[in-house]
Amino acid sequence: MTTMLSHERYCSEILDQIRLLCGALGEGADVSVTVPTCPEWTLGHLLVHVGQAHRMATGLVRDRVTEFVPPATITQGLPQPAPGDPSVEDLPGLTAWLTEGAEALVAVLREAGPDSPVWTFSEQPRSAFWARRMAHETLMHRADAVGALGLPFTADPVIAADCVDEWLEILTFPAALAFKPRLKELPGPGRTLHLHATDTPAELDAEWFIDLTGEGITWRRAHEKAAVAVRGPMTDVLSVLYRRLPADSERVEVLGDRELLDFWLERAEF
Repeated sequence: MTTMLSHERYCSEILDQIRLLCGALGEGADVSVTVPTCPEWTLGHLLVHVGQAHRMATGLVRDRVTEFVPPATITQGLPQPAPGDPSVEDLPGLTAWLTEGAEALVAVLREAGPDSPVWTFSEQPRSAFWARRMAHETLMHRADAVGALGLPFTADPVIAADCVDEWLEILTFPAALAFKPRLKELPGPGRTLHLHATDTPAELDAEWFIDLTGEGITWRRAHEKAAVAVRGPMTDVLSVLYRRLPADSERVEVLGDRELLDFWLERAEF
């Protein structure tokens, strides 16, 4: 387990990530381009998904929802605008709508504080969960968007490290096993992984040991020998974990059992 960042840091990060995303879109981005990391989606569909996710979280926190019914707009298929949403071709409309939605979400989160009771898919039904989840949701979909535009993706190392923590935590939730049955295939003898960010200060402790040798997934921040290790800059280690960067990229180094890494990535994808 790790120490989360402050509620206000997550709130600020949501706004910062939307500002960076909209800045990357500029005034002439082609929203019809395919998103390589979400190959069935165009950039316009990706932006609709981000805006709808923000609005979903806003409603949950604002209304203190304790029993969740998924809204019709949040699906596992192609994101589609709801009535009143901008179309997937409307870049100016999408940009304004994204900014408006992020600002509304942050206003609600700040008003609620971190400890308001709210439904989550974790074992801690508090509003703090949604501040963190939406900060990282926005971060990683910014990675998708800039990738579609052929632009580089970089992330603040503190936020990137916390994003790794959050995803590893999510993978241990009972709800994750229900939603992703293939996670049950991961445990096995000798199956351990090490993630190592090479460009962060020592005090950030940006190394992770993932242990699959028991009955489930456990992990800790640690420098420990594992069957396979991924080493590289913090942003790139995060991107490999989220399958936004291929593990055979020259930007990272893979040491040890590459087949185990692929086995993990195929089953623990976001």
